[in-house]
Amino acid sequence: MRSYSLIASAKINLYLEIIRDRPDGYHDLLMVLQSIDLADQIDLCPLGTDAIHLHCDHPEVPQDHRNLVYKAAALMAEKFPDAFAKYGGVNITIHKRIPVGAGLAGGSTNAAAVLVGLNLMWELGLNQRQLQYLGSLLGSDVPFCIAGGTMLATGRGEFLTPLPAIDNFYVVLAKYRSLSVSTAWAYQTYRHQYLRSDVLNASAIGHSKQRAYSGQIVSAITRQNEKQICQLLHNDLERVVLPKYPQVQRLQEEFQRLGCAGMMSGSGPTVFALTKSQQEAQQVLESVKRAIPDPDLDLWVSKFTRSSICVASSN
Repeated sequence: MRSYSLIASAKINLYLEIIRDRPDGYHDLLMVLQSIDLADQIDLCPLGTDAIHLHCDHPEVPQDHRNLVYKAAALMAEKFPDAFAKYGGVNITIHKRIPVGAGLAGGSTNAAAVLVGLNLMWELGLNQRQLQYLGSLLGSDVPFCIAGGTMLATGRGEFLTPLPAIDNFYVVLAKYRSLSVSTAWAYQTYRHQYLRSDVLNASAIGHSKQRAYSGQIVSAITRQNEKQICQLLHNDLERVVLPKYPQVQRLQEEFQRLGCAGMMSGSGPTVFALTKSQQEAQQVLESVKRAIPDPDLDLWVSKFTRSSICVASSN
């Protein structure tokens, strides 16, 4: 049986609108998601036993059943017991490059890579739609991470509509290494402040305008209007995260001072800026370093990509 190494790309949100609260505790969302080439490597090797072993080179990543990667492998073993019995378990190694707790779907894309890799290793023959359904059982971002590229996402994020590829942007990403933002806290706070019945009427006009705004960014992507795409970046969660975390707001303001379209990705705390060239991206990165000379601040240059999971090697 073959071993596989897969590349698992991070994602950013170009648009995130919270439509309404749901009775299941989640929210109906409208998002534009984009893969970037900042990526982890996931190695899958057959064990020949009925075990799942997980290793990671990052000290903050759990290496047991708490990890979404482990849950992905366990889900495949549960759903396909005959294949699990025939081929045995798997040894999984995560080589981290995507920062942890950054709002870049690092855990989700790693889990997506395991679904794709075990589908190959166990010769299951599942198509992308079937893999995305399995991914939806693990987390809202996993279905997107299986396909990648540029997508309109609705529901919890599991209903995906492909958009024309916009792979000519470079991205500067900035995150304080020691800073994390709880996704659950961000959504719960937004729900309390903006989705309660006593504030819904006051914000109804704003929400209707915003939905028209979401249509504009989809139209801009369809027409490949790069200037408008930059102008229409939007993230509802900034309304609760930026006041609570001034470091994140400072990063966004610094990108804007440099003339870049900058926004927080997901629930943060990563902030990104879009540029038209790698040279410009590197210049922006160096400018932010000079303006905020904090050893806790990490910066990366990445690029839009048309896919999320790809096989790097097999043997």
